Amino acid sequence: MRLLYVLRKLIFPLIIFILTFLAWKAWRDPVKEFFGVNKKPEVEVTHNTILTKIEEMGKLELVRYNFKDVVEYSKEVSRFLPNSKVALIVSGEAVGCIDLQKLQASDLQFLGDSVLHISLPAPEICYYRVNHTESKVFGKENTYFQDAELVDEGYKFAEKNVKQAALNSGILKQTSINAEKILKPMLENMTGRKVYLMPKTTMQAPPVPKKR
Repeated sequence: MRLLYVLRKLIFPLIIFILTFLAWKAWRDPVKEFFGVNKKPEVEVTHNTILTKIEEMGKLELVRYNFKDVVEYSKEVSRFLPNSKVALIVSGEAVGCIDLQKLQASDLQFLGDSVLHISLPAPEICYYRVNHTESKVFGKENTYFQDAELVDEGYKFAEKNVKQAALNSGILKQTSINAEKILKPMLENMTGRKVYLMPKTTMQAPPVPKKR
């Protein structure tokens, strides 16, 4: 009799517990959805985000040309004296790059959800220089106690020659080729899109007709 009495006392709280649990179960998912608990985070890639990441790369060096040259620098001192001459063995380098900081939002064209066209700035020579530690003077004639000045002028001439030699050797074309090989996969990994690189074309104003 006592056991039956206890069961009668427990059955009502048990029913309340079961009903409460079922109600919580039924309302849990709608409530979570209302408060955004189950909502998946939205990921959005914008033009500005991609452009900022690209600009952070700055000038992207894509190719380096190394040169060895023998330079004979001659300078007229006076019509009454023989010309001064210095001979140099010059080691130099020139680096081709693309300045990604020149990119603008209009240079990025998004096609659908999977393609990105980028109009790249023109390739350029980032810098060119003479490596003085690997260069040396191997001859001097008629310097008239102006050795240091003549050697300095000779190296400056050689440095300009490094730039011209790089241009003549096609450093700008090679920079564009390397951009396709190096920059393209880098940007595809960054954006998750198929990237196509194109040279930026500049629109020139039409010529103004001459007044008659």
